[in-house]
Amino acid sequence: MRPVSVRIMHPEPGPDAGPLTRWLAAARAGLAERQRVAFLAAGATEATILNGRPDGSTFGERLQAMIRRDRPAGLVVLGSGSIPLATQVDRRDLVRVAASDDRRALANDRFSADVVAIARTDDPVWTEGRRRAGDVPRARDSLAGLRSDNALPRWLAESAGYDVTDLRRRWRLAVDLDSPLDLVLTGDRSWAEAPVDLAPVRARMTAIRERAADRNAEVVLSGRTSAATVGWIERHTASRTRAFIEERGLRTSRPGQRPPASVLGALLDRDGPEALGSMLAALGEAAVIDSRVLLAHRLGPDEDLWPRPEDRFASDLLLPGSVVDPWLRALTTAAAEAPIPVLLGGHSLVGPGLRLLLGTRPRARRR
Repeated sequence: MRPVSVRIMHPEPGPDAGPLTRWLAAARAGLAERQRVAFLAAGATEATILNGRPDGSTFGERLQAMIRRDRPAGLVVLGSGSIPLATQVDRRDLVRVAASDDRRALANDRFSADVVAIARTDDPVWTEGRRRAGDVPRARDSLAGLRSDNALPRWLAESAGYDVTDLRRRWRLAVDLDSPLDLVLTGDRSWAEAPVDLAPVRARMTAIRERAADRNAEVVLSGRTSAATVGWIERHTASRTRAFIEERGLRTSRPGQRPPASVLGALLDRDGPEALGSMLAALGEAAVIDSRVLLAHRLGPDEDLWPRPEDRFASDLLLPGSVVDPWLRALTTAAAEAPIPVLLGGHSLVGPGLRLLLGTRPRARRR
């Protein structure tokens, strides 16, 4: 068994960051320290938090530089907001794969990873940027080109010759602290330190739970959800479900693929963001919407072209008065004033966060 290093990447907020961005960063920093201690208890040889402000380099460039500098034998790499609901069993499984003598890797989800365990990170593919010793490097094999950790398992399988498996059946490992709303969903200890009023979003969460327990109601779900999540909702709620599954793999798209597109986004193009509430009320008695898909539909997949994180976070908390971007402010106002309870958020909300939102105890079915 090889020694295993854990690297937890924590982006620090910039000097112009707003209160929601700073609040989320502080919560992620606290989680990073808890993960560092827990991975050591799970068998890691050493664990380090890598702090720093975004400097324009890609995830792949940072990872490659770190591996060339530290030369770990086996590695577990994750972001500071990743897997907040992980257990020691999960961490031990990741450490065990990273300590392997084989070219193996284990991710929470191979199609959109937040944590990846990688064995044999002292191989030439890491230290020399080649597939195997003696190979001629090719452009598509470049680790440096990875913009985020989500696509790392694909690179490992297709360019580095690794056997990649994942733990996607463990839904808890898909939860990520990407937004202050995720702090509320997970019950993170820092949610009580919120710099804003959480009453609006908490009231909508309660109302949606009530609608989901109503045999005569229908809950609308739109965004990067999955058939497995829809199946869980069908088994654990009394309401009916209307689901629009769109843009799964948004963060791992490649150049040349068709641009993001959304059915709901197309309707908003036609009628304007102000129409969101009336649209959703015509479809159901409650709605949970992945607003990142709507932004990608409108502005493309590059998050640098989207409204600033502070705006997105305020939108998730249904605080339109704190949103500067006009389109997103209109959308948030429509959601907050809708005749039915509506929640806006990201992947965690419409994916594993639904289990946290709606609870896990089975309710009586209407059929």
